Amino acid sequence: MVPRFGRLSARLVGALAHYAGFAPARQGGAHAAVAALVLVFVLVLVLSGAPAAADDIAPLPPAPVVDADKARLGERLFHDHRLSGNGTVACASCHDLARAGIDGLARSVGIEGRLARRNAPTVFNALFLPTQFRDGRAATLEAQIDAPIADPNEMDTSWPDVLARLGADPTYRDAFARLYPDGLTVAAIRDAIATFERTLATPDAPFDRYLRGEAEAIGPEAKAGFALFRTLDCAACHDGPLLGGRRFARFLQDRPQPVDPGETWTPDRGRARLTGRAEDEHVFKVPSLRNVARTVPYFHDGLARTLAEVVRRMARHELGRDLAEDETRRLVAFLETLTGTWRGRPL
Repeated sequence: MVPRFGRLSARLVGALAHYAGFAPARQGGAHAAVAALVLVFVLVLVLSGAPAAADDIAPLPPAPVVDADKARLGERLFHDHRLSGNGTVACASCHDLARAGIDGLARSVGIEGRLARRNAPTVFNALFLPTQFRDGRAATLEAQIDAPIADPNEMDTSWPDVLARLGADPTYRDAFARLYPDGLTVAAIRDAIATFERTLATPDAPFDRYLRGEAEAIGPEAKAGFALFRTLDCAACHDGPLLGGRRFARFLQDRPQPVDPGETWTPDRGRARLTGRAEDEHVFKVPSLRNVARTVPYFHDGLARTLAEVVRRMARHELGRDLAEDETRRLVAFLETLTGTWRGRPL
């Protein structure tokens, strides 16, 4: 089978063949003819080597159209340190847009040098996620904003204080009065920041172009890495256009031995901290792999510093397999094709 096509479902082919009348037929002629055409089309794709997906991995869509004035206001707020208690921390402090939406630290530094509980995930493509935070505790971008505002290790402030600080700035008062019927309110601040965050999509990665049929958008080693990604069933968790971000899984807990000498481990209860349920112990949201080559360090505690380390660790502890050096190299080559563009430039 052509590697770039991945794994064509035998059940799909069998079902189409049955429907078309290649198995004992029970369908009408028109239905059988349509199914036969579909089957022929699929077989042509396989034989021609055209890129196609056997699962729901797909190109990342572009950002939705939003109110441009609200997005500009939200971008200003995103970079405004007055959202923190002592005026030293902004959203962009931990989610630096020039650094792929992260800060490059194992754990972010909040107000007065306090360390956040976990590694900061990228803000890019968060608009496509069904839940926010590594434990999924916020359902929307708007709801997500409350937590860092109040967290004593992040911005350590309150909404009344934020409103007072921003309300002392006549340019904010004017902007909110112009864009929102009730002017400067907590809901309006949430809406403006979330509107800006909905512009932070990174489509048109080399992998997206490959999926759309541009065969030479990624190299042979990356194509082999994508085929291996599917063969190892990585897409069982890292699925969809984001290659992850849609489900939860227990993270590397009962590890038989460290991957690297001198490895340390920081326990984290994961979703169990929210739910109190034993089955949620050490369960986290499966991260999106989009832009993963730019979002070092990795995991909720920033333990891993290279993609090769991540690949080896996940293969050993999730798949029970030690990868060969060439397998690791191919998977890394594939992951490096997932870096998209923002505002017309590579992230």
